[in-house]
Amino acid sequence: MKANPHIATLDAYALTDTSGGLISLAQNESLRPPSPHAIAVAATAAANAQLYSDPGWTKLRAAIAKVHAIDPEVILCGAGSMELIAALAGAYLGPNERALTTAHGYLFFRTATRIAGAQIDLVSEPDMTIDVDALAAAITPETRIVFIANPGNPTGTRIDIDALWRLRTSMPCDVMLVVDEAYGEFSDTGRADESTFNLIQAGNTVILRTLSKAYGLAGQRIGWGAFPLEIASEVRKVLNPNNISSVSLAMATAAMRDQNYMRETVQLTHERRVDFMERVRKTGIFIPESYANFALLQFSSDEQAGAADAALRECGLLARAMGGYGLANCLRVTVGDEAAMLRTSVCLERFMEGQT
Repeated sequence: MKANPHIATLDAYALTDTSGGLISLAQNESLRPPSPHAIAVAATAAANAQLYSDPGWTKLRAAIAKVHAIDPEVILCGAGSMELIAALAGAYLGPNERALTTAHGYLFFRTATRIAGAQIDLVSEPDMTIDVDALAAAITPETRIVFIANPGNPTGTRIDIDALWRLRTSMPCDVMLVVDEAYGEFSDTGRADESTFNLIQAGNTVILRTLSKAYGLAGQRIGWGAFPLEIASEVRKVLNPNNISSVSLAMATAAMRDQNYMRETVQLTHERRVDFMERVRKTGIFIPESYANFALLQFSSDEQAGAADAALRECGLLARAMGGYGLANCLRVTVGDEAAMLRTSVCLERFMEGQT
């Protein structure tokens, strides 16, 4: 038996190998565990593991809707936002159709598109920031979905709500806009007029989020999104039933209800990221402004980035190489605990001193 030709030519989606005993700053995980309330409910949920989980994610949807002031009926939940991206591609893309994303955008957009049998086009990112006018201009008659990550991964940069509205209004109404806000909590302003969920009203627009980052639930695999109802009804057909475990649902619901803890995590991440970036920038390494829980370090050459990666490994630290994103001269560093960030900055300072 042979796989379908378009699958046989794909590489499996790759993550960094973290099995080597190094301190991992490669996966953009939270710098602290999830809410104590989330941890407390896990054992109770596990005690009922003989039962299937709620296929309608009822309590979690209600908690999300309350926090973001949206209708629970527009919310779909997935095993991470990756499942929702794959479901959108599976429901709306196929042979002879195309998706569009940015040159340094989240790689899973490409993977999901190709699994669906479609092709994907890339638009450059000047100064590592999305150019919405270039995106809109690159749409062709075959384009069905425009995928963007905002804040960007791996760049950490973002575009504001006005730019998102300009993109949506300049796109054909029959082209879907999918905005992946995996790091959205790190850039939320709290202002109702700047809520990206208002874009749902424009039609053919989906906003995705995850509990893996700011909520510290990466290991539980929970994502969610706000969908126009007509899109939600189609995507629901390709989602696995009972796709999120009972333990994950219970933890996610408790975490969503503990907004104070999440905001503390975001604030701590911000402070530690700023401190780390200021220290590393003094060495001569360029870092674009970040609105996420990581920093993208840009070196003078691909070779220097590779040497810096090796130096960090010698210091017991694992960063994420960015060659797959067309950024072979960059390393991405997750904001971790205080000791790890200090060790990383000291190691980079010593490395850069040796480059002069």
